[in-house]
Order: sequence, then structure tokens, then C-alpha cells
Amino acid sequence: MSSKQAPPPLPEPLRVPVADAHTHLDMQDGTVEDGLAKAASVGVTTVVQVGCDIKGSRWAAETAAAYENVHAAVALHPNEAPRIVHGDPDGWSRQGAREGGGDTALDDALAEIDRLAALEAVRAVGETGLDHFRTGPEGMAAQERSFRAHIEIAKRHGKALMIHDRDAHADVLRILAEEGAPERTVFHCYSGDAEMAEICAAAGYYMSFAGNVTFKNAQPLRDALTVAPLELVLVETDAPFLTPAPYRGRPNAPYLIPVTLRAMAEVRGIGEDAMAEAVSRNTARAFGY
Repeated sequence: MSSKQAPPPLPEPLRVPVADAHTHLDMQDGTVEDGLAKAASVGVTTVVQVGCDIKGSRWAAETAAAYENVHAAVALHPNEAPRIVHGDPDGWSRQGAREGGGDTALDDALAEIDRLAALEAVRAVGETGLDHFRTGPEGMAAQERSFRAHIEIAKRHGKALMIHDRDAHADVLRILAEEGAPERTVFHCYSGDAEMAEICAAAGYYMSFAGNVTFKNAQPLRDALTVAPLELVLVETDAPFLTPAPYRGRPNAPYLIPVTLRAMAEVRGIGEDAMAEAVSRNTARAFGY
């Protein structure tokens, strides 16, 4: 295994246990047990497992029901909705090539997310939102319809809403305002600047920071973290993606949370224990566990 593919070493354990507010265990190497044990060994004792399609959302709900320290989020990822409606000839997502099923297929998929959202082990509806990076104009209508439906599902079941916002800040904020955001709304892998952090703070939205806050070119993210109210800040991996520096490009996993958390504490100018206590409290409050 080249050093590029090799998992990064275990960081020094945290003294105050925390949660990984967003991870994809089903896309990581090794068993769930191993991943959770490795994370727990460095003080990451809870994870929120996130679904991106029907299959992944079912898996998240089943896994959360089986493990006390795993909580599930279920949704159709913003890029999944247009694929359901218009098809996915390239098979870019994990399902392989698909024919489009039109609006009926999207309605059926949303009905299944609604069913899963009612389960006790499911703490959030997400990741949902908008992705202008990968979806062209023809897919926007499906994406927006899906997002609005997810907001309604989260509110009806009293669950948190977990947002995926890529290159779509203004539209995401607008739709949340139009629909009325659920009581608990989390911007996963927060990607806005300080100005947007002030808008989120005023609305009471949680901002979850991932490993990219450690990247050299991510000063706008660090500026956002500086102005975000500490009681609205979460930490996540989005593993296997967004591995924090100095391990960028290598596989990410929940056990690397301490690397990102320490970088966040430094940006805020507070001790790592104070940072860990805050995010631990905030994550439990955001996801209602």
C-alpha cells in the first residue's frame, strides 16, 4: 500500500469525548465495529451515519438501530434527485447506470425517506439541499423539489435537517426561509464565509466544520469559524472524504476527528477541552440524543 492510500496514524486521544457529526461508514474500509472501536480509542464515542440514497439510508437506519452510539440521517443527496428523475447514464453514483423514472420515481423515493425518517434510530433528515457544482440547469428543478420535500419531512417528524450546500449558498438560504427551517438545522461541511456564518447564526443554524478547515487555502472557512457562536459549532469528518491536513488525500475516518478539533480550537484561541465540551454538547442538542 502506498503512503497515499495508507490510513493516517492514530492521533493523540481527546480527554473530552466528542461525536463525529457526519460520516459515511458504508464507504470506508473495514468493519463498522473496527471503525467505531478505533474512533472510541481516541475519544470519538458517537457518530452520525449519513445516507445519500435509498439503499444508503436504509443501511444507516439499520446500523443505527444495531449500535447504541450510531445515529442515522436519511435522505436523497441533492445529486441523487436529478438522477432518479432524468437517469444516470454514466452510472456515476454507486448504483451503476440507470434509466430516468420521472417525477413518479422521485415521489416513490421520497415516500421511502419519509418512512425511514419516522424510525427512532433516525435523528436527522439529510444530507439534502442544493449542489450547483455537479448538477446542471436541467437537474435543478428535481433537486429543489426534493430539498423542499425533505424540509417538510424533517418538520413533520420533528427531526433535525442536515444541509448539503455546494456552490449554492444564496439559494439554500432562500429556500430555508421560504419553507420555514426546522427547529434544528445543520449545515454539514460548512462552506460559507464569515458573512454567511453571521446569517446562519442569526437564524440559529448549526455549522459543522470538516477537515477542509485545515487546508492552506481555506482562510474564509477559518474566518467563518471565528465568528460562528461557539454554541452552534459542530465537528465532522465527512469520511472517507476531506481528510484533514497533514493527511489530505489519504482515507478519512471518524478516528481523525481530534486532528480537526485541535485545529478548530487553535482558530478560536481556546483549549481543546473547551472546544470538545462545546461540540459534544452541541451535537447532542442538534440531533436530539
